[in-house]
Order: sequence, then structure tokens, then C-alpha cells
Amino acid sequence: MKIKELQKYLRQQKVDVALLMNLHSIEANPNLYYFTQYEGNGVLVIPSSSSPLLVVPDMEAERARRTSTIKTIKTWPKKGRLFVEIKKLFGKKRIKTIGVDAASLSLLLSKAIKKGFQGGRFTDIGEYCRCLRAVKTKEEIALIKKAFSITNVIVNSTIKNFKKFKTEQDVATFLRIETIKNGCELSFPPIVASGKNAAMPHYSPQHVPLQNGFCVVDFGIKYNGYCTDITRTVFLGKPSERDIGLYNFILRAQEKSISLIQKGIKTAFLYKQMQKDLRHYARFFTHGLGHGVGLEIHELPNLSLNSKEKIGNNMTFTIEPGIYIPGKFGIRIEDTVLFTNKVDVLTKVSKKLMVIAK
Repeated sequence: MKIKELQKYLRQQKVDVALLMNLHSIEANPNLYYFTQYEGNGVLVIPSSSSPLLVVPDMEAERARRTSTIKTIKTWPKKGRLFVEIKKLFGKKRIKTIGVDAASLSLLLSKAIKKGFQGGRFTDIGEYCRCLRAVKTKEEIALIKKAFSITNVIVNSTIKNFKKFKTEQDVATFLRIETIKNGCELSFPPIVASGKNAAMPHYSPQHVPLQNGFCVVDFGIKYNGYCTDITRTVFLGKPSERDIGLYNFILRAQEKSISLIQKGIKTAFLYKQMQKDLRHYARFFTHGLGHGVGLEIHELPNLSLNSKEKIGNNMTFTIEPGIYIPGKFGIRIEDTVLFTNKVDVLTKVSKKLMVIAK
């Protein structure tokens, strides 16, 4: 997937080889997975002008052969240093510049690579890989749409069953169970924050009774490697006119932001416009307007004050304004959208304020 584009970039930057690796984690490195569809441990070796190869331990060889899109699979010997062995694959060719994802490179790994490629210097290609991943392929879009179709069913079912839940953890448990039933995994631990707890954007649900007032439910799954993200805020008990008005005020701002999305628009502009639309509540808007969604729950583009990105075709990202009044309440409304010369809202769950009588 887009390996030729990466190789073109390597040649432009005079990088001899790129090394993308996952050596110490049971979770797939997103950049390694992106180019290989392989989830295990190993090192993807991408020379600037020749075919890539995947180097894996013996125990991962069969999985790599079955799942990887890389045709050439090699195993490293139990004896000998990994990067010394990789360097041998290049014969006498001198490797001057090595491309790595600096954000995922530990100090120990960097030392091991330097020992293997003596005299070589590092350059960071991680940001370029993330830019490549921001623009989704047709295959990725199909997977992402399927992931959201599952997510929508789970969230609608959760709202339908809300009266049955007694605690915040009951809601979170229901979300987890429904995710497993659908053959998926969570893309992040669900957030279920009721009453005063909703004033904390990244609150962890507790074994405490659901409190009256606004309840923020933030949820996502991972389907075939691709994440989803949605937030809905429901109201427990009887809302006042002020409660309803405030919720609808944020909803209008959220929907206006979605209506402003177009090709080439700066993501920072969308964030700044949201600040204006929230008026005096903007000081309670304490996070970015949104983020890309794909192999990672947070990836490019970023929609924040200092973001440099622009919206382009085949990008998936969230629009999620929220306000958080310390010690009182919080409200967040989050949709994930796909932009393909037009906006396709993937989170097809009603945004009308759902009132759960208690």
C-alpha cells in the first residue's frame, strides 16, 4: 500500500533505506501494518530503489507468509545481531542515510541500528508516513464504512437500553460486550461520564450510580485494524429549558462546522471558527475540534489552533466540539466524517437530545 510513493519520497530525500519495525510490542505498529497488513513482530526493510522485504523471527514466519502483502519474507537467526544481519542483505553497498519513524524508536533500538549500519545517519520519515495514511485508499474507505456501520448499531442499541443501566460501568460493560459480539475490539476504553463527571473530557467510568443531568458517552471499535469514534450526550432525568437550549446551541455549532468543510480549507480555520461560534463558552472548550481516524484513533489531520493541515479528498476525521463546566456538567457531540469532494457523515446516530427518564 503506497510503497512506491514512499520510495519516491526516499529518493527525493536521498534516503537509502527505510526501516519500519515492531519489535517489543504485542500491538501492531500502524506504519508497519499500513505497508504490510502484518500485525506481528518484525522489521520492514524498504530500499529506495528495489523491492521491499519483511524480516521476522522464526515463530512469526508462517503468519507473515499468510498475511503480509510483502512477497519477500526472511527470518533472522537466533544467533547474531538483527541489524547486522539486515545490513548483510545489502552486500557491500554503503548505507549512508536510514529512514525511521522517530516517534516509535527507543534509545536501545537506535543504538542497535547504529551498530548494524556503522556510519549511517538517521532521518525521520514518520511524519511523511502519517501524511500518506491520512489519505485513505478505496480499500480503506470500504473497511472504515463497515466499521462505522457496526459502531452505529452498537451505539443505537446502547441508547435504546439506557433505562436498564444503573451505573456508569454498566454502560461501559454493555459497549464492551456488544463490541465483542460483533467480532471487534475497542479502539479505546469507553468514556461514560454522567452529571458532574461529564466536566472531565477523558473521564473513566466508575462503579457509581448514573447521575442526573448530561451524560457523555464516547465510544469506538476497531474492525480489521481500522478505528471508529463517536460521542453522544444524553440527558438523564428532566432537562430544563436552559439545558435544552445549551445542548442545541452546541449542536448548531457542530453542524455549522461540518457544513464549512471543503477541499483545501485549513483545519486551523475550522477550529478558530468554532471558538467564535461558541462565543463566551469558548473558554470551556478545552481540546481540539477533531482528529483523523484510521489505523490509529488519533492521526492526521489535526483540527486544532496550530494545525498546519488542510482538508483533502479521502480523509476521515472527527468534528467534536464540547464545553466542560468544572464541578457542574459537560456536553460533547462528535461525528466522524469522510470527505470525498463532499462530506459523508459516517456516524449515523441521532443527535437530537435524547432524554432518559429516571
